[in-house]
Amino acid sequence: MVKAEIISIGDEILIGQITNTNAQWMAQQLNLIGISVVRLTTVGDERKEMLSSFKEAQTRADIILITGGLGPTSDDITKPVLCEFFGTKLVFNEKCFEDVKFQFESRGIKMPDTNKGQAEVPENCVPIRNKNGTAPGMWFNSPSHELRSQPSVVPKGKELDAPSSPPLGETGEGVIVSLPGVPYEMKAMMEEFVIPELKKRFQKTFIIHKTIHTQGVGESTLAEKIKSWEDSLASKEIKLAYLPAPGQVKLRLSATGSNQKQLLKDVDDKIAELRKIIPDCIFAIEEYGKEPETLEKIIGEILRHKKKTLAVAESCTGGYIGHLITSIAGSSDYFNGGIIAYANEIKVNVLKVDAHTLDKNGAVSKEVVEQMSEGVRKRLKADFGIATTGIAGPTGGSDEKPVGTVWISVATDAKVISEKFNFGNNRERNIRRASLSALNMLRTVLETSL
Repeated sequence: MVKAEIISIGDEILIGQITNTNAQWMAQQLNLIGISVVRLTTVGDERKEMLSSFKEAQTRADIILITGGLGPTSDDITKPVLCEFFGTKLVFNEKCFEDVKFQFESRGIKMPDTNKGQAEVPENCVPIRNKNGTAPGMWFNSPSHELRSQPSVVPKGKELDAPSSPPLGETGEGVIVSLPGVPYEMKAMMEEFVIPELKKRFQKTFIIHKTIHTQGVGESTLAEKIKSWEDSLASKEIKLAYLPAPGQVKLRLSATGSNQKQLLKDVDDKIAELRKIIPDCIFAIEEYGKEPETLEKIIGEILRHKKKTLAVAESCTGGYIGHLITSIAGSSDYFNGGIIAYANEIKVNVLKVDAHTLDKNGAVSKEVVEQMSEGVRKRLKADFGIATTGIAGPTGGSDEKPVGTVWISVATDAKVISEKFNFGNNRERNIRRASLSALNMLRTVLETSL
């Protein structure tokens, strides 16, 4: 299998000043064309570290993608370091200079003298012209191979001479590609030039990833439930990864091979088998490279389709359920509103929870949460009501009701259901887990009652 390494350059990444979203996005794009990423490396703006990283990466990968350090200032040293690595020199490229001037002229800005240097590129590279910025990218063959001529990305309104020799895709050597660190510039150059060239040159296999989103069962319990199914994956050479997060566990299935259609069938067949084992736990299947479905989005789609409405009454979750629901555009179509009934007086006076029931059972109880869900449903004139009450922590628990105890209820015009959960002692995680559990309870009700 073809292997790639991504090297991100910049002190700002190492000190945590910015998040390295470039590497994440690039790794995803490579996987989508059947190229396996073996390592993500980050180095500072230091010559020795950069040279060492380039040399080491060549021992592991056929493709090395580098981002960062191509700006016009003195701390941007990627080009001179690449010259040293390849034993070459910087040369002025007229077409790149036209692109740099175009960026300033199109905005009516005088070009600073320092930007002229951005039109200098290593003599042995193929410039990848940048139509969104001033720093060209650079495509190199590995040092042991002779570079072949290749057309570059063309900015809008620019003409480009035809290539004088066959495209890079006809050769089989490894490559090193250096791109700007500005995300939108890098992405455009990847999409328009780098990815198409890598596909022509390297794509011989396919990598399939599908992720199963589950809720309502912990990682260890889930592993026990699906052990036989997990063992059966080996016969199809499918790998399984557990990806736990507060309130849910994701199961990523990965398969690699030359027959894309068969790979997809094998993975889909296994997902169908799993649905029969844990039908209530699975709420979405994530297609790799696409935005994953969320519980709040799925619930919104069902409510909108069925023309039903929802209201929420939150105590321990403090409005987080309402936040999740309203994070979806168009949620006003089905969400009537919410009441944060943190104080007992609000539970009694606004949601009409019986004061005697509250005194007898306490706020964190089956009886109270069910009256809360029914109360908010009626008060806000909704078809469905959700309610939560519990002890988010880290203080406030007792032997009878320890920190992390949460009651959740869903009310409809036909019934009221509730369930007790014990989540742990981390306040933030408890709020998240309780909110997702409440949404999953509602999802189950919606799918079985409508």
